[in-house]
Amino acid sequence: MNRPRLGFIGTGTVGTALATGLSRAGYPVVALANRSPESRDALATSLREARPVATLQQLADMAELVFLTVPDDAIASVVAAVSWSADHAVVHCSGVASSDLLEPASVRGAAVGVFHPLQSFANAAQAERNMPGSTFGIEATSSELLATLEDMAKSLGGKPLVLSGDKAIYHASAVIASNYLVTLLDVAAGLWEQLGLTKADGLAALLPLVRGTVDNLEAVGLPTALTGPIARGDIGTVERHLAVVAKVAPQLLPVYKELARRTVPIAHAKGGLSEHAADQLLEVLDRMDKGGSQCA
Repeated sequence: MNRPRLGFIGTGTVGTALATGLSRAGYPVVALANRSPESRDALATSLREARPVATLQQLADMAELVFLTVPDDAIASVVAAVSWSADHAVVHCSGVASSDLLEPASVRGAAVGVFHPLQSFANAAQAERNMPGSTFGIEATSSELLATLEDMAKSLGGKPLVLSGDKAIYHASAVIASNYLVTLLDVAAGLWEQLGLTKADGLAALLPLVRGTVDNLEAVGLPTALTGPIARGDIGTVERHLAVVAKVAPQLLPVYKELARRTVPIAHAKGGLSEHAADQLLEVLDRMDKGGSQCA
C-alpha cells in the first residue's frame, strides 16, 4: 500500500503518540503544527522527516493525509481555517464526534474520516506503550482512506473497528470503563482513610486486585469473571457493607447500592446466585432506600 505523507495539527499527547508510532511504522510524517512551538519543535527533532511549520495552510500544502489531533471543541474551527482540495484526506481523533464535523473539508472534495485510539493516554510515552492491542475506532468517506486507516491501526499493533451509529454511545461506554474506573478507585481508596491509612495506601493495595480482575475478564469474560459476596449470594456480608458505609461514608451509600443492584443480574447469570437470593439482596437494598434497618 502506498503510504501517504502525514501532517499533524496538534502535538499534544495524542498527536505526539500517533506521529511517533506511525513514523516508526514507516509512515512519512512530514509536517507538524501546534499553537505551542515548543512541543511542535521537540517532536520535529525526534522525527527525521518532520518539519515544523508556522501556519495550518503550510502543513496542508505539504501533507496528503492530515490528522487533527486537537481538543474536540477546536476541530470545527481548525478544519474551517484551511483551504482543502480533492488531493487531501483529513481525519480527527475524537471519540464522540463523527466525520460530519469535517464538512468544510469534504465539501471541497477531500476524503474525511475518524481515527480514534480506544485507550487511556496519560502522557505520550505511556500512550505509545498502551497502543499495541488497542482498538481503533475508524470512519472514512472513501474506500481508499478506510483501507489506509485500517493499515495504520494494524501498523500500531491495534485492531481497527469500523464505527457506525451514534458515536456518543461508543464514547460513553469508553468513559464508563476507563475514566469512571479512576473515579471508582478514588472512592474505594478513600475508604482506607477510615482505617487510619492514606488514600495512597489504599490505591497501592487495591491495584493488584484490579489487575487480577482485568486479567480474569480477559481470560474468562462476563459473567464468569465476577467474584465476591453478591456472586456467592452472601447476603450477610452485603448487609454489613451497607451498615458500615452508612456509618462512615453515607455520601457513598447511593454508589454502593447502585453498583450492587447492577451486580445482582450478573451474578444470577453466572449461576452462583439463586433467584431467591437475588430477590433477598434486592429487598435489602430497597430497605436502605426506605430508611429501614440495614441488618436482618
